[in-house]
Amino acid sequence: MTAAAALRALHHGPGLPLVLPGPWDAAGAKVFADAGFPALATPSAGVAASLGYEDGRTPPDEMFAAIARIVRAVDIPVSADVEAGYGLSAKELVGRLAEAGAVGCNLEDTDHATGALRDAQEQAEWLARVRAEAGGELVINARIDTYLRGVADPAEAVRRGRMYAAAGADCVYPITAPPEQLAYLAGAIGLPVNAVVLPDGPGPRALGDLGAARVTFGPGLQHRAMAALAGIAQGLREELGTQEQGTQEQRG
Repeated sequence: MTAAAALRALHHGPGLPLVLPGPWDAAGAKVFADAGFPALATPSAGVAASLGYEDGRTPPDEMFAAIARIVRAVDIPVSADVEAGYGLSAKELVGRLAEAGAVGCNLEDTDHATGALRDAQEQAEWLARVRAEAGGELVINARIDTYLRGVADPAEAVRRGRMYAAAGADCVYPITAPPEQLAYLAGAIGLPVNAVVLPDGPGPRALGDLGAARVTFGPGLQHRAMAALAGIAQGLREELGTQEQGTQEQRG
């Protein structure tokens, strides 16, 4: 079984939901792999932050280089968030992913030039071209940005999801969809649904109970790691401040 086939199979159980931590660098990827997770999914925002960029501003060459470092660090399948595809042709995108070693990808339907939703038919045709180029060697997670862009009606998410399914997507990702709609969306679209863990929302197990077959974290784990690091930094500063105060008192 190829790595892509193994990742695809994980979306269908047993043991759902498939929980995919989001490493932003090679060291973090190794931590998650060593903890026993069966696969990983890089977050574009987390990788961007690690490289000193705002989300959506990472140069493609740097993003693919970061993905390649993460893939090299582990021996489990890695899916990569490649945003809207960076304007690459389907052939170029599939080639860059293969070169980096990723066997899955997120592709979102937001037009980064305008910040608006892309036409659903155009997105479906793009996904179909990616599928045709990749064959079965790429697990495509089609992100549906309707909720993110203020379209609350689940009917539009379903319409887009069905089109993306027909185009060859393996999974759909209605990002920020209300958790109580996950089971409906999965049934209406007919593909595994990816849900994201949000700071004040349900955890992975609860999202699975609500209908998610796949759970990711966006940049959430990177944010938690940076908060922990900020605490360490503050502790060091406080320790140094105490030492400096003691030295001054001795001199006084």
